[in-house]
Amino acid sequence: QVLLGESGGGLVQAGGSLRLSCAASGPTFTTRSVGWFRQAPGKDRIFVAAINWIGVSTMTAQSVKGRFTVARDNAKNFVYLQMNSLKAEDTAVYYCAASRPYDGLTSTPESYPYWGQGTQVTVSS
Repeated sequence: QVLLGESGGGLVQAGGSLRLSCAASGPTFTTRSVGWFRQAPGKDRIFVAAINWIGVSTMTAQSVKGRFTVARDNAKNFVYLQMNSLKAEDTAVYYCAASRPYDGLTSTPESYPYWGQGTQVTVSS
């Protein structure tokens, strides 16, 4: 059993920045890749970014490349999503999710068995 919780969302003006945190508890968290996904009202949940279990490889969606970065601190069981140059189209509920042990990077939601409750990010324009 892996428990996840997101924090750091809020209201920000276009061009601003936010840092989201994903706190995890449970066994073998440091052996799991962590992905970030987002879902806007009336739209599908889509991939944003991911980091592998050892923290040396990352993947980002084309729509956020160069603006968002993902990092992890395994000693504290935290994963972070730094969001810069935010746009109105970034407005969504953001979720973090944990993979099976030792799985590599993936953008597929079905590859992540454990999910947080989400945190709202609203970008005004």
